Parts: sequence; structure tokens; C-alpha cells
Amino acid sequence: MQKPVRIAPSILSGDFARLGEDVRDIAEAGADYIHIDVMDGHFVPNLTIGPMVVRALRPYTDKVFDCHLMIAPADPYIAGFAEAGADIITVHAEAGAHVHRTIQLIKSLGKRAGIALNPATGAEAVTHLMDMVDLILVMSVNPGFGGQGFISSQLEKIATLREMIDTSGRDIDLEVDGGVNDETAPQVIAAGADVLVAGTAGFRGGKAAYAGNIRRLRGHA
Repeated sequence: MQKPVRIAPSILSGDFARLGEDVRDIAEAGADYIHIDVMDGHFVPNLTIGPMVVRALRPYTDKVFDCHLMIAPADPYIAGFAEAGADIITVHAEAGAHVHRTIQLIKSLGKRAGIALNPATGAEAVTHLMDMVDLILVMSVNPGFGGQGFISSQLEKIATLREMIDTSGRDIDLEVDGGVNDETAPQVIAAGADVLVAGTAGFRGGKAAYAGNIRRLRGHA
């Protein structure tokens, strides 16, 4: 059964000169999760942040830190993000040969475990992880940069995963990341997503606009 829609603003679109304040402000404006994009310049063509930044941001809010690791290998860094304050740690199905072991590692550290799928990766990639994962993340852009256009072919994948989750009977978040805005949010919600990552659409307009941005993404005018 689909859960209430939660909004996870991506700090990649925040003001890095005042990132702690931006995290606090968007949390107070109604964000449910704080989405933290971790990129290594290897698995994806961009370089962002590491555990030290997560640790520095942790005091600014008690909202869920949703850490999306676009890195390979991921295993050597899992404990560092767990210790820094991540609540959910998501790794890519494409980032390593032993993703089952990586999910086990995340769970052993007491954290919620997520699996992310790139646009070209089918829903079947998570079939044998459904008994373990707490979150499935559908990338609706190719990972690496913010501000890209939504890949509409991912709607079918979202719908397939919604059915897989419902069949499993487990409490698994279905998250979508990439090109989510006021126009595409209703489409991904209708397809079955219940967590929406929004970078540009979440942070645009500055502090005074955050609450309105979040309301519109939820589908409330």
C-alpha cells in the first residue's frame, strides 16, 4: 500500500556557503527527509561531499538524513557515513559485484538500507533484495548532475516496483530522484512513488519560498 508522499530536498541545490542554515530552513519548511547526494568523480562525473560534511550538518536538524552514495566502491565508506549521522544509506545496484553484501553491511550498522537503479537498469535488479531493503530509489535522470530533464520511461519502472513492493508486504519506500518538479511530481506519485527527491524545485526562490515549494510537490496548491 502506497504511503503518504514525503519530500526529500537535495542539498546539492542548496547554498554551499550556508549549507547548515539551508538544511535547517528547509527542514522547518516541511521537508520530510534531507537528501544528501554523495558523488566520487568516478562512478558519476561529479565530485560532491563526504562524511565530514554529513557530520557537520547533523546538528542542524533531526530530520531523516537520506544519504545517496553514487560512489564505487561503496563498502569502505559505509561505516563513515553511518557514524556521521546518516539514517538511510543507499547504494547503486551498478556500483559493485556484491550489492547483497553491501546491504548486509548497512543493516549491520543499524541503518536503513536503500538500493538505487540507474535509468537503464530494470526493476528485476532488486528481486532478490526485496527481503532486505528499506528503500528503492529510481533514478529518473542519469546520475551526476542536478537540473537535468525527467526521463519519462522511468514511470513504467516505478509502477512495476510499486507492484513488487505491495506484493512483498514489506514497508519499503519508493523514491524517485531526477527532474522532479511541479509538473512531473504528480506523474511519479500516480505511478506509485512515495518519496520525491527535489533539488532545484525544492530550493528555488530562497528561504521564503521553501514551504510553498514543498506543498506544491506534495500536490497541494
